[in-house]
Amino acid sequence: MAWGSRQPIKAHKPRVPTADTRRVKPPPKVKDLELNTPEHKAWSKAVIERAGYRCEGVDHDPGRPRSGIRLYADHIEERRDGGRLLGLGQALCGSCHSTITLRRRALRMAKRPDAA
Repeated sequence: MAWGSRQPIKAHKPRVPTADTRRVKPPPKVKDLELNTPEHKAWSKAVIERAGYRCEGVDHDPGRPRSGIRLYADHIEERRDGGRLLGLGQALCGSCHSTITLRRRALRMAKRPDAA
């Protein structure tokens, strides 16, 4: 074989087959019935009204109005961590709600004794 001739490199097929993730479906979302009670809806409305219909996330400029966004009444102490259903709350936009929820979940998982 002459120097510089281009021939394809032969490779073996992988020994571990890859999973087709298009076929794996996530488990169905289970609706929390407590969040649909009239008491919780009134609490949620009161939290958002108290916030002046603005996101209270720390990543936002407090003076900058953010109108026309969907707000979520977030439990400051998550219910899984011992927070009450109608406990302290804050109004958050979707981005802040997701970010804060994921941080809390990571802290909760780090505290688990079976986490390596």
